[in-house]
Amino acid sequence: MASAYTQSQISAYLSHIEIPPKYHLSANPPRDAAFLKALHIHTISTLPYENLSLHYNATHRNSLDPQDLYRKIVENNRGRGGYCMENSIFFNHILRGLGFLVYTAGVRIRLRENGVPGGDYVGWVHIVNIVTIDGQKYMVDVGFGGDGATRPIPLIPNSPVKNLGTQEIQLVRDHIPSQTHRVEDTQLWIYQYRNGEHLPWNSFYAFPDFEFMEADFKIMNWFTGSSPEAHQTYNVIAVKFLRKKLEGEDEVIYGKRMMLNGTVKENLGGKTVIVQECTTEVERVAALRQWFGITLSEEEKVGIIGHVTELKRATANTR
Repeated sequence: MASAYTQSQISAYLSHIEIPPKYHLSANPPRDAAFLKALHIHTISTLPYENLSLHYNATHRNSLDPQDLYRKIVENNRGRGGYCMENSIFFNHILRGLGFLVYTAGVRIRLRENGVPGGDYVGWVHIVNIVTIDGQKYMVDVGFGGDGATRPIPLIPNSPVKNLGTQEIQLVRDHIPSQTHRVEDTQLWIYQYRNGEHLPWNSFYAFPDFEFMEADFKIMNWFTGSSPEAHQTYNVIAVKFLRKKLEGEDEVIYGKRMMLNGTVKENLGGKTVIVQECTTEVERVAALRQWFGITLSEEEKVGIIGHVTELKRATANTR
């Protein structure tokens, strides 16, 4: 299936994420693992994971139309990204337009309990891109946020790689607890992380080998963006990865910033610290610009007034 984006749009995107000139279309870079890694790093450090369209919006709805996503992310140039399906579908069309062999897979996640993934896996609420290069498949996740992969991960079981700071990540092949049909063909890829080599692995999400289609995304997006049971509808979230250039090398991810409702945290590869507590909308809008580079329009600022996630000083501590 062809990309929704023209070569001109893709070229503009590569400039938008400030990827090195050797990866621009004019240089005709090989569609290899190095190019894919650079795309991943520059995408997650330019496009924040954020669900602001569900809150700072009169309709409290988002669009998965590729052209709507392109206008929001690139053309409007206000530092916007999107949540999982927005960023991953957008990136899928970028990869297709660049000539990569890629498809999307649905993901079941585990919700956090006391800060770490716990309990059983919930339904399809996330997606990843699966890219094949020289016969090797890679999971590419540019829309997960905190504890997400900062680089493409080969679909090779039990092969840990360094992520951010002391964190390691890996994929394993296994069944999840709720599966009843347990044969080799029904095993899933399970994404795990741990914050040190002597700590236990945390299983965070699981995905199959088969492809998900646009019709699947519409159903998934309706639940995650509309259901009162979906945490996206009652939490304001933003995550921005930070990159820097090492001497003689391409740029790398070295930290991240996170907002949950009124709390802004930062992790520069070690301990996570709170850097700001917002108690009003004025403070939060300013924090989105200061810490995440996101500028909201006047229409967007008005869109949250009266919504359940509006920050009001008197009730800020209960949110």
